[in-house]
Amino acid sequence: MSATSSRLIKGTTGDWEMVIGLEVHAQVTSKSKLFSGASTEFGGAPNSHVSLVDAAMPGMLPVINEECVRQAVRTGLGLNARINLRSVFDRKNYFYPDLPQGYQISQYKQPIVGEGEVIVELSGGDTASVGIERLHLEQDAAKSLHDQNPTMSLVDLNRSGVALMEIVSKPDMRTSEQARAYVTKLRSILRYLGTCDGDMEKGSLRADVNVSVRQPGEPLGTRCEIKNMNSIAFIGQAIEYEARRQIGIIEDGGVIEQETRLFDPDKGETRATRSKEEAHDYRYFPDPDLLPLEFSQAYVDDLRAHLPELPDQKKARFISEFGLSAYDAGVLVAERESADFYQTVLSKLADKGRDGKLAANWVINELFGRLNKEGLAISGSPVEAGQLGAIVDLIGEGTISGKIAKELFEIVWQQGGDPRALVEARGMKQVTDLGAIEKAVDDIIAANPDKVAQISARPQLIGWFVGQVMKSSGGKANPQSVNDLLKSKLGL
Repeated sequence: MSATSSRLIKGTTGDWEMVIGLEVHAQVTSKSKLFSGASTEFGGAPNSHVSLVDAAMPGMLPVINEECVRQAVRTGLGLNARINLRSVFDRKNYFYPDLPQGYQISQYKQPIVGEGEVIVELSGGDTASVGIERLHLEQDAAKSLHDQNPTMSLVDLNRSGVALMEIVSKPDMRTSEQARAYVTKLRSILRYLGTCDGDMEKGSLRADVNVSVRQPGEPLGTRCEIKNMNSIAFIGQAIEYEARRQIGIIEDGGVIEQETRLFDPDKGETRATRSKEEAHDYRYFPDPDLLPLEFSQAYVDDLRAHLPELPDQKKARFISEFGLSAYDAGVLVAERESADFYQTVLSKLADKGRDGKLAANWVINELFGRLNKEGLAISGSPVEAGQLGAIVDLIGEGTISGKIAKELFEIVWQQGGDPRALVEARGMKQVTDLGAIEKAVDDIIAANPDKVAQISARPQLIGWFVGQVMKSSGGKANPQSVNDLLKSKLGL
């Protein structure tokens, strides 16, 4: 992606460009760990989900979990990436208290998934392509607990050996917005595939963010890595701070040291933790306890044939099939649950009254707006897809107006019930009797001769007349009939 003025940061010595790459660690959706049969369930008591393999007891050998392999291949296919039919597990050697073996089983030169691509949507309808360098499988480390004892740090091995997919992007991103959009899109793809739940609060998805700066056209600068980011908003803040920190150092005559840093969300700044290791520091070598991982092209083709419809495909279908705008379709497909809800709304509508645009408007503006206001997820919506479908159906039939529909939505939200039955029981039907509407129009015209005298010079006053008629009918008059009658009687 070429640099543009909107992507540059103003410095005292000129313009600067950010170069951003991400390493996203996604916990594989599986019931057991990568190399043992221990449970991956979240929230167990410390050290309750641990096998002898996870604890690195002498003589315990790893055995590959086929489901984790399947999930990694499916993820690679969802990222439009090359699947390597032969891959190798390596030992990544380093010492840390939460790494019982003294090494991590990972993949280095021969990963399970090669190069791919993710298309991200940006503000203003723009898109950007972010290259995927690789996806490899590796085991997670344990968790150090520093607040359980006044004099010691404790280790919880529950997470030790849990399968991770490390998805490494190319350094293609140039703004914090692109980085946020990339993580958002990646999380959406993983959730559609069912290969990771994407829960950043539980640590199922976390990112290491690599940031460097350069003046446009110059070689890549020295990068710093911000570790273990578990919030998309914080990723954006950390990138902005880190880029400006590096620019300040360089413009003051300093040199950027390659190092690992952490982000402090309370202070909004990054801080150094240690110098950054290079690959050769880890002394990678093939794990002698694991044979190379090999599978056939037929295995890959079968997994490809059974992939679900992914966000980009679903968005294109919503646009072509239901006539939605790119923006509305993008909102609906951002999360699989939202897209499924919308499709269920449509499936509940009567065939002759089906209106994809109207349904999308009600799902996005009324339902999503209310859910956001109440802090609820769509899975906790008081209004079910069938109920919302019935409301949209009633509007399409002309049984209720948009104003009445909003009142009906509120009743269903608060009390539940069948919308069609509620309309009948509460007398909420729209007035479509032209005779009754004409009488209301005539009464308003007769009562406001001064406004009638102004209408030819100020035709926009018809909106006032419409409002008065709707008010007099309790909002039940058909708005189109009111408009048509007023235009005829006022000579517009």
